[in-house]
Amino acid sequence: MNISSFKKVILILSLVLVISVVLSGCNSDSKKETNSESKGSELKGTVNIVGSTSVSLLAEELGKEFSKKNPEVKVNVQGVGSTAGIKATIDKTADIGISSRDLKDEEKKSGIKEHIIAYDGIIVAVHPENKVEDLDMDTISKIFTGEIKNWSEVGGSNEEILVVSREEGSGTRGAFEEILDFDSVREDALIAEGNGAVKANIASKKNSIGYLSLSYLDDTTKGLKIGGVEGIVEKIKSGDYKISRPFLMLTNGEEDSLIKEFIDFVLSEEGQKIVGEKQITVK
Repeated sequence: MNISSFKKVILILSLVLVISVVLSGCNSDSKKETNSESKGSELKGTVNIVGSTSVSLLAEELGKEFSKKNPEVKVNVQGVGSTAGIKATIDKTADIGISSRDLKDEEKKSGIKEHIIAYDGIIVAVHPENKVEDLDMDTISKIFTGEIKNWSEVGGSNEEILVVSREEGSGTRGAFEEILDFDSVREDALIAEGNGAVKANIASKKNSIGYLSLSYLDDTTKGLKIGGVEGIVEKIKSGDYKISRPFLMLTNGEEDSLIKEFIDFVLSEEGQKIVGEKQITVK
């Protein structure tokens, strides 16, 4: 073989080597993309969430969006009250408990983990035709404990006040009584189970007053200002509106990958945007 032929062989071998390296790199990138897609589609299973009716509406919206992103995942939400949700977390009968009140000391001793996902305003609401627009904290306490019994005592019509309150074990009730510093509502108060039931009673009874989560407020009820401050997201976030409480998601022990992914989503920028859209103050 002459020198010219030898150079040609070397050139051809070099080209083959370069092409092989390029193809190898392309195949490697292709595998990386495939693995990445596979990893994204691996998430599957069911997330069972139990607890506060105040948090359940928000949890349902978050669950729907999470399932859109992960079609193999189903999110079940059961609104049965904060105390029941905390118990379900301790007993491990739920993957995630939801609570609209702070945990009591004995509940914290169980070792369950708290994830604050938002802060919510508790709105004191009346029938839309009620003339009263604004009450201070002390007056509200006196109304709910029975010291004030007629609307005329606070600038309203000469009508007896009908107090509507939540059931025992409700996180909203626990937070409301704690913030306003009284032990229990008046004995003849109408007890309604769930925010929806409170709203329905206020909407249908002109002399009623009750309290409910901000996300349930609509034009069938009228939210009162508290000491001149309106219960809106901006005022809750600034701390000017005083009747507010945390929304919690609770877990027990080491979360599996699905539960961890869901909670990470809730606390992410995307999840917190959904929180804000539901008129809840982001954490």
